[in-house]
Amino acid sequence: MAILDRSDEGAIAHLTLNSPGNLNALSDAMLAALQSGLDRLARDRTIRVVTLRGTGKAFCAGHDLREMQAARQSEDGGRAYFADLFARCTAVMTAIRDLPQPVIAAPHGIATAAGCQLVASCDMAVAATGTRFGVNGVNIGLFCSTPMVALSRNVPRKQAFEMLTTGSFIDTDRAQAVGLINRAVPADRLEAEVTALAETVASKLGTAVRIGKRAFYEQLEMGLDAAYAHTGAVMVENMLDRDTAEGISAFLDKRTPGWQQ
Repeated sequence: MAILDRSDEGAIAHLTLNSPGNLNALSDAMLAALQSGLDRLARDRTIRVVTLRGTGKAFCAGHDLREMQAARQSEDGGRAYFADLFARCTAVMTAIRDLPQPVIAAPHGIATAAGCQLVASCDMAVAATGTRFGVNGVNIGLFCSTPMVALSRNVPRKQAFEMLTTGSFIDTDRAQAVGLINRAVPADRLEAEVTALAETVASKLGTAVRIGKRAFYEQLEMGLDAAYAHTGAVMVENMLDRDTAEGISAFLDKRTPGWQQ
């Protein structure tokens, strides 16, 4: 397997972080592989849902600290490398949000710092029971400022701030309670549960889900009146889609829709 493996199952693409030796850290190579993989998926209309998992003992332990420390040897002490690293990581996280297909994270073991950010950046998450989540950079003197962006858009602010300032980990029960994950399942059922959720989403009209995902994130950044105006216009365009008309007719006729997309 490559550092990032992709296997397709019908309309579902399974991406697997495959660098267990460093707990699937977001190294330079891993970030490059993720960006390339996401770029390809964005152009792939045969795929309707993406899942993201990791091999080995952990989902993702965040940035590769050894690579970061090595960058300090440059003349500028690493400033240019660090700026580029965080920009590349941000590009990957926003690419997940901008991907036309919904992305389901399947964390296990630990998801820490930028690894927790990765979970928070995905549209949904089903975790293995016992997974631990943390934005624990503060424990080594590095506040998780970029992971904070995704975390604070998933978790209530006081809960997020406590995680960020204490470096404490939360378990799957707490992660579900605060909204970081959808639910937790026993580890031996994780793959089946994630695949079942992906299959449910993939069974829906692809154009409707793509339209809906984009509108979901757009309206979150708007005030109430602007959000309703925007989503009203989105629904008009959705209603004019040929397959939407077919879906409504099929529902009224009590038959399976003959969707083309």
